[in-house]
Amino acid sequence: MLIQWKKEHKDQAIRDIQQFFYDERGEEIGEIAAENVLDFFSSHLGQHFYNQGIKDSLNVVRDRLGAVEDDLYALERK
Repeated sequence: MLIQWKKEHKDQAIRDIQQFFYDERGEEIGEIAAENVLDFFSSHLGQHFYNQGIKDSLNVVRDRLGAVEDDLYALERK
């Protein structure tokens, strides 16, 4: 599954990649090269970031459900 970028977000990501190469390596790369870098990282690493986001979301949901469970037990009558 590849990311479906909004045009303005993809354009900004490409500019960020170009800026990174300039700042870190002193290299000026064109839009096509920067887009190739973006595509490479999206296709090779994107799934890892996506999966981590799922795991993080699951932890948040578990924490919230635990809090709801605690609240419900607090409502029990003795």
